[in-house]
Amino acid sequence: MKPTLIELFERDLQKLKTEINLYKDEDRLWIIQPGISNSAGNLCLHLIGNLNHFIGATLGHTGYVRHRADEFGLKNILRQDLIMNIDNCILIVKNTLVKLTETDLEKDYPLEKYGTVVSTTHMLLHVYGHLSYHLGQINYHRRLLD
Repeated sequence: MKPTLIELFERDLQKLKTEINLYKDEDRLWIIQPGISNSAGNLCLHLIGNLNHFIGATLGHTGYVRHRADEFGLKNILRQDLIMNIDNCILIVKNTLVKLTETDLEKDYPLEKYGTVVSTTHMLLHVYGHLSYHLGQINYHRRLLD
């Protein structure tokens, strides 16, 4: 299970980099139009924050402190900075997951998920689904607005 999780997180974070780099005009990363709640740039920041919090800080004890409001409030971050943050996130996710044992994956995740205790495996699958969901939104945003 663990090698698969590492492979999937890395694959989709690499795809996130690809999507961010595919925007022809960097400014279009930050466009919001009627019916679209979040820009691709903000979704990217949100994914980075989410993974740094739920994997890096909670499981890897990195000391990361999440500022969730900034994930949606910050604007016009340079593409190169987004890419650098994705690269750092890949390292944190991989370095954290590689250290987990199969026993660790079966243990209760240290934080409750919406008031419910779940296993670490359950939470990692939930966080992966979250990554995949927003990655699809970014892809759709790019194809519609770029």
